[in-house]
Amino acid sequence: MGLYTEQHPREESLAWFRDHVSSGKAAFFAEYGMDFMPGRREGVYLWDTAPTGDAAASSTKRIINCHCNGGVFNLGHRHPVIVETLRRALNDLDIGNHHLISRQRATLARRLAELSPGDGPPGSGPSLPYTVFAVGGGEAIDFAIKLARAHTQRPDIISARGGYHGHTGLALAAGDPAYRDPFGPMPPGFVQVPFGDVGAVVDNVSSSTAAVILETVPATLGMPIAPPEYFSRIRSLCDHHGTLLILDEVQSGLGRTGKMWAIEHWTDQNPAKSRFQPDILVTGKGLSGGVYPIAATCYREELNAFMHANPFIHVSTFGGAEVGCAVALAVRAWRWLS
Repeated sequence: MGLYTEQHPREESLAWFRDHVSSGKAAFFAEYGMDFMPGRREGVYLWDTAPTGDAAASSTKRIINCHCNGGVFNLGHRHPVIVETLRRALNDLDIGNHHLISRQRATLARRLAELSPGDGPPGSGPSLPYTVFAVGGGEAIDFAIKLARAHTQRPDIISARGGYHGHTGLALAAGDPAYRDPFGPMPPGFVQVPFGDVGAVVDNVSSSTAAVILETVPATLGMPIAPPEYFSRIRSLCDHHGTLLILDEVQSGLGRTGKMWAIEHWTDQNPAKSRFQPDILVTGKGLSGGVYPIAATCYREELNAFMHANPFIHVSTFGGAEVGCAVALAVRAWRWLS
């Protein structure tokens, strides 16, 4: 019997979920006949939980997981290298202490710096040498916006209408109104424009704009593909106004589109590769290997002055947990992401 996947009869688990987790989700899935409850999982496959909870009588209903939890399972479910890495890490590590120096966070941050997109001047080193770790994408986006405001001393943020950056504070304010309006007024300073429309950004960017934040491929907007010159023109516009460019690659990064970073598809269409260097890049989801939550906000050298002067102004107890860093390093090391 699978200790965690086949413990209780199916109907009992469904009732507990309905009564103690989310009655709304339970009703929604029941209405549409989608009460699939993942039990066994391996590679690209998920198996439905057996009616009796007995692994020996496990349901033969198997599906291919195309959803992948928004890009979490870029390497599939329970990749043996990732699972073994976590097991070995637990022999020596725990979450660590976010206030102290950490070998594991240092190693992962250096690897992310090596992978950062964009070409800086020869000999200048990685384009995004610094990283602050988080537990999830929303938290990492929150920090990106905080850093942009602190660095520029400006309040305003431009984002794409219909986009999604997370369900927490500033990330929520930058996202789709459908997710934020039910909760009342959001922080001021957030403006939304149509994705792919440079002119709309031109009309709204000003000397008070701290950053333009964009998903490279906006998932909840139907995954539209921006025109070939879109990101290079946004980059030039930000440079002209002293505004930062934040790329949200929480879902689209780490090989999800066939390249390490989705922005590289636009880089390949333009010889001025350095124009595609964001000031801040946020990644997550796939960085976890599907077994331990971790996200990262990577940023340019020039933005580090604020964090150098205020090293304890932003903390995350579980962000960059040392066992999570070990897992993320294994994800990075896996051949097809190298």
